[in-house]
Amino acid sequence: MRTRPAARAGQYAALLVYLIFLAFPFLWLLSTAFKPPRELGSLHPTWIPHRPTLANFRQAFDEQPLLHAAVNSLLAALGAAVVAVLIATPMAYALARHRTWPARAASGWVVVSQAFPFVLIIIPLFLVLKRLRLIDSLAGLTLVYVVWSLPFALWMLVGYVRAVPVELEEAAAVDGAGRLRTLVSVTAPLLAPGIAATALFAFVTAWNEFFFALVLLKSPGHQTLPVVLTHFIGAEGVADLGPLAAAAFLATLPSLVVFALLQRRITGGLIAGAVKS
Repeated sequence: MRTRPAARAGQYAALLVYLIFLAFPFLWLLSTAFKPPRELGSLHPTWIPHRPTLANFRQAFDEQPLLHAAVNSLLAALGAAVVAVLIATPMAYALARHRTWPARAASGWVVVSQAFPFVLIIIPLFLVLKRLRLIDSLAGLTLVYVVWSLPFALWMLVGYVRAVPVELEEAAAVDGAGRLRTLVSVTAPLLAPGIAATALFAFVTAWNEFFFALVLLKSPGHQTLPVVLTHFIGAEGVADLGPLAAAAFLATLPSLVVFALLQRRITGGLIAGAVKS
């Protein structure tokens, strides 16, 4: 059925309003990052800085170890994404191809686990990591990110596996390939877009995570970028607004670039995981 012009115009108008609503915080952050101190304290703020400056960016790098914190975030996020995908791929294959009651129970548990709040699991996680002597270490934080992102990664990959025709695997079995060989040589290449989308989603989630890093990391040399951003807020709650906006803008760019370049694949993974075959 064709959409009426008035209805289509209304849809585009609603979409435009929604995009403006989503873009407003980022645009205001960008504007603040380039404003000099006098404009930041003005009673009549403006969208476009009258005298744009890079002083906030220089001050942010001078005051805090942003580059070192970004490297810590990168290592933790990359490690979490790679390990989560390596574990989730064979698990997703087993859940998708063997639809027994344990597999259905495991799938249900994956969905339920997403409802657990951070505060509920932080104390058990802290005690476990303390026993393993992984408190205040990037290895311990990466392990937590793997555990936290694994259920969602598994849910995404199950949808991709179910989209792969079973007949291809049956043909490989006729040729003498075992389960492992079939997964590596036949199924995995077809899952490449889904694996890439899942890895990128796990990476972005770990890159932006704050709560676990705040609780588990104490040494300044181990802190990640979201935790370092809080150092621009003084003891009395007064924020150094210009440098904070500049540092937050730089920290936001990787996530925005990843989602802008690969949003179709990520959306496809979410839809595939939600649709039953």
